[in-house]
Amino acid sequence: MPDDRPRFLLGHGHRLTEDVSVRRKVEEAEPPYSFEMAKDRVAPMVARAVAELRALPPEACPDDYAVGRITIHPQYTAKSFFPGKLLQAVRVEAIGSRPTTVIPDRVRKGIKERTPKPRETVELFVSGKRSDLLAWSVGLPYWNEADSGASQLFEVEQFQAAIGPEKVLPIRSDAEELPLEIILHTGGQLGADDILDAFFGYARRIGVKPDMRRRFDVGGLSFFPLRSPRALVQRLSQFSFLRAVRELPTLRPLTPLTRTFRSPKTIVCEDLPTQPVDPQLRVAVFDGGLPANSPFGPLATLHNPQGIRAPVTAFTTHGMQVTSALLFGQIPDDGKLPQPYAHVDHYRVLDQDSPRDPYELYDVLARIRDVLQSKTRRYAFVNISLGPDLPIEDHEVHPWTAVIDSLLTSGETLAAVAVGNKGEEDWDSGNARVQVPSDSVNSLSVGSCTTLDDEWERAGYSCIGWGRSPGRIKPDVVAFGGTEDDPFMVLDETGRRAVPTVGTSFASPLALRQAVGIRAHFGDMLSPLAIKALMIHCAEFQTSLERQHVGWGRVPTSLDEFVVCPDGVVRVVYQDELTPAQWMRARIPLPAAMPDARIEIAATFCIASSTDPQDPSNYTRCGLDITFRPHSQRRPTEGGAHPTSASFFRKSEYDSERSLRENAHKWETVLHAKKSFNTSSLNDPVFDVHYQTRVAGKATNAVGPIKYALIVTAKCKKIKDLYDRVVTRYRTLLEPLRPTVEIPIRVR
Repeated sequence: MPDDRPRFLLGHGHRLTEDVSVRRKVEEAEPPYSFEMAKDRVAPMVARAVAELRALPPEACPDDYAVGRITIHPQYTAKSFFPGKLLQAVRVEAIGSRPTTVIPDRVRKGIKERTPKPRETVELFVSGKRSDLLAWSVGLPYWNEADSGASQLFEVEQFQAAIGPEKVLPIRSDAEELPLEIILHTGGQLGADDILDAFFGYARRIGVKPDMRRRFDVGGLSFFPLRSPRALVQRLSQFSFLRAVRELPTLRPLTPLTRTFRSPKTIVCEDLPTQPVDPQLRVAVFDGGLPANSPFGPLATLHNPQGIRAPVTAFTTHGMQVTSALLFGQIPDDGKLPQPYAHVDHYRVLDQDSPRDPYELYDVLARIRDVLQSKTRRYAFVNISLGPDLPIEDHEVHPWTAVIDSLLTSGETLAAVAVGNKGEEDWDSGNARVQVPSDSVNSLSVGSCTTLDDEWERAGYSCIGWGRSPGRIKPDVVAFGGTEDDPFMVLDETGRRAVPTVGTSFASPLALRQAVGIRAHFGDMLSPLAIKALMIHCAEFQTSLERQHVGWGRVPTSLDEFVVCPDGVVRVVYQDELTPAQWMRARIPLPAAMPDARIEIAATFCIASSTDPQDPSNYTRCGLDITFRPHSQRRPTEGGAHPTSASFFRKSEYDSERSLRENAHKWETVLHAKKSFNTSSLNDPVFDVHYQTRVAGKATNAVGPIKYALIVTAKCKKIKDLYDRVVTRYRTLLEPLRPTVEIPIRVR
């Protein structure tokens, strides 16, 4: 008698892993410059920079410390090439970095170029005493190859003083009194307190007062607001440890997008469910609040942070609609409300001051931070459908992104973040790019698509990528957010009718609802990190669409698409921990013998990483170097301890338009790919996973263990019983993850 029970995805994949020892040859390329050539190039650069730094007023250089910028030759951007010996020799310390593009004077031997090409590289910020920099300038012409640090001099493409107008980011306002955001370097030989005290004194001396009470300290940076006359901005920028000053952005508009719904639906809703699928599971929503007559009853609880002022109707309406999307999803035409998966704790983070207070974004972020770092209540799932009205950019990390990423490094919280509704702005200028904080590498950034049906595409208003590198694929996924023809239907304040709306604000909680549904049915068998990996792994991508517009694809609309394996499909979840420098071999479970056929293997690795906001180009501290070995019996022709490797995770998915720095994709927190093979080319295939760590671009083992999640799916039309064959072969290791609450299964 056939077994008609659903074939649920297999768990305990970590039992198929083992530690291995892998050694790799590191080939040293010939330097682009000889020592004498490098010395002759760098010496006048240092002399010029020292002269500019010595011209700064003493109060702009606390304790005589100043900041310079070293542009690394593009050949030496890998963490193994960090010029630590050179920095130590000249008594300076790296305090941050940013991506930049340079046309090097020379490239390594073997590369022929008729005309030099711009290449992506890293610009290091370094701090040191002006007297020490002067000593370097005086002594450098007399260096010889035996001098300390001389062996890394050819890694320097440029050296400049960190001064001048480049610190002032574009200011669009015409006002004479400007609300500004200050970004200060607080690392290096001086302590953070000394730098902050020195800047406070410097600012007061020239006539402005920083608001240090609203300060956020993240990594080696401090962010805080201040008001300044336009005429004083350039004087502010002279402070040596000031990294950047920019106009303070405003809050994203929470009023509905201006849309005329061509076929408005009239939907009368049935009575609300009285409790969620999992009454113990609670999801945090940070938004505009709920109206006094909230229709959700016991399904949602409103929390008003201490000190928050009176609510605003437009904001509570937005908050109610976001909460409706999370509880019920898209309300169906028949008005039958589905049972919510979890209870919602709605934190009102906006008040009557939000529309006009230029510092409100700092207050809102503080309210979110206080909840997420609370030790009394931990949330596995969070939704954020608000943030600064600001597209991301490559050179600086915004405090919203830095703070939220720092709160998600454990991998124990899955935060869905809306990418914003400026997708119809000018693309070339970057104004349509995903908005802060959806560039967070540890969150799930969500854009909008046009329909729940099969023929979907990006909604025109939904912001586009690319994201920063790392974090290149943004949005991560898209979900239905409504259009003029097919609006997103949410509950109104009476609880009796559905009303139309559109926006990524609703796509985000809709996507999160699927994640919460998986947890509600499977309990803690799947971690939030594993559920994030599942969301990305199972996303539906259409080749006619562009990756930068829809990320990895659309979130499936039914839970069984994540957790049930149809004929010819087997899906396995791996969840465990990695320690720095560890090499782990993960076996991909397949039958021992397979008929001649084509088989597709899809894999998604997901980690949560601590971050360095002062180093956007080296933002993540953790990365995975993955080697795919398809056939256990095939070895390199010259022999070797391990099977022959083959490509799997394509660099091109993560490349920038100008060609990304080599191997930068290894520092992404998500790696996803699928590839087809002949079954004859596979024999006990494995992934060898090397956990790498860095701090501010330098190799280190000081970063602790991290949690990882890996989802692997094998699909073969010719092997209908693929799932059963794998279960039989690995019956003592893999186990189906069976839901604790019955899950609705569609007939397919």
